[in-house]
Amino acid sequence: MKKKLISLAVAGALATPMVVSAQGTSVTMFGSAQAEYATVDYNGFTSQALIGDDTGRSRWGVHVVEQLGGGLKAKAHLEFGFNTGSSDLGFARERWVALANDQWGEVKFGRVQSPFKDFAGGQTIDPFAYTTLQAAGSGGTMTASANGYGSGAQSFVNSAVRYDSPKVEGFSFAALLMPGDSNRLDPVFGGSVNPNNAGGEDGEWDFQVTGKYEATVANEHNLGVFGGYSRDNISSSQRTFQSASFGPGADDEQVWRGGASWNFRDFRIAGQYENINDATINGAASCTSAAQLGSNGDPRAQCNSAMNVNGDGHLWFVSGEYALGSTRLIAQGGMSQANRTTFADKRDVSSFTVGAIHNLSQRTSLFGGYQRNMVDDRNNVMRDSNVYTVGMRHNF
Repeated sequence: MKKKLISLAVAGALATPMVVSAQGTSVTMFGSAQAEYATVDYNGFTSQALIGDDTGRSRWGVHVVEQLGGGLKAKAHLEFGFNTGSSDLGFARERWVALANDQWGEVKFGRVQSPFKDFAGGQTIDPFAYTTLQAAGSGGTMTASANGYGSGAQSFVNSAVRYDSPKVEGFSFAALLMPGDSNRLDPVFGGSVNPNNAGGEDGEWDFQVTGKYEATVANEHNLGVFGGYSRDNISSSQRTFQSASFGPGADDEQVWRGGASWNFRDFRIAGQYENINDATINGAASCTSAAQLGSNGDPRAQCNSAMNVNGDGHLWFVSGEYALGSTRLIAQGGMSQANRTTFADKRDVSSFTVGAIHNLSQRTSLFGGYQRNMVDDRNNVMRDSNVYTVGMRHNF
């Protein structure tokens, strides 16, 4: 009996530090699995169909929060993506550590999402985000920059620090800074190109600033207004590469965004406008494979939101929703225009999308719809397309 008591006492003593270390710390495992049957039909090509998740919704990860006292929290976030239609074992999504406080906000360090994606407009106003009907893709109505500064589904910003403020009287803002001054972060270094690295060896500092205001009027009208500015300071080697490959005029890329949303009972309307100046080859002049629905060589690989290198352009998007019980009926569309000094490089794209999202539960939903993209490309590279999809999503 004494031996049993001693054993229990020892086990209790050994277990105590584990219990103490667990106090004030929460670990959450989360994820999402999605599969679509999607058909993309470009004029002049055989229709391409798939069952899977090419747009990057499926993911799993862990989120850790530790209470440090005095309202201060330490956080860690590790997230991996996968494709339900392939043997892909996972690719890196967000990976960061953070310090947060309800009084002054949150600061993240690592691989993060752009405020243009998840804070001010972008995917926050696109109900079809992470599907083949998304606006940041072949629909061409939102930037989907491969360097992570746009609204692309699988685009993230490497080596960055991001700050999110608390909401004060309806106002809040977010800012992102990606330091340069490192050869390995140069997008064009040693003859290779890495679009995930938007910094440079000359000490460039790329950044974004965004802000928004949200208010409820007469207890029924939820209003939101947002705006932002993004700057990708290209390095000397990137400037030389772009000028040599695409002609003179390479300069730092600048993107301005503004938009608004309005919710009234079962109705919702949202929209945004983006103005792009001096698109870089690894910025607004390119997009992720998830945005273009395929990699190079894939007949589906077309990103209408991409601007011409060294050129300017603009995009606008508008969306309307109506909730009918557990179903949301959606109609949205817009256009993009890519300009350059020569008439032959001009491209106009307009698109419209109709569809629905039906919630089977709080975690599971069905979705489907149709998208029509109409392209006027002077070089006849990008083409008109019809997109059909039906899919299922489960969050856990």
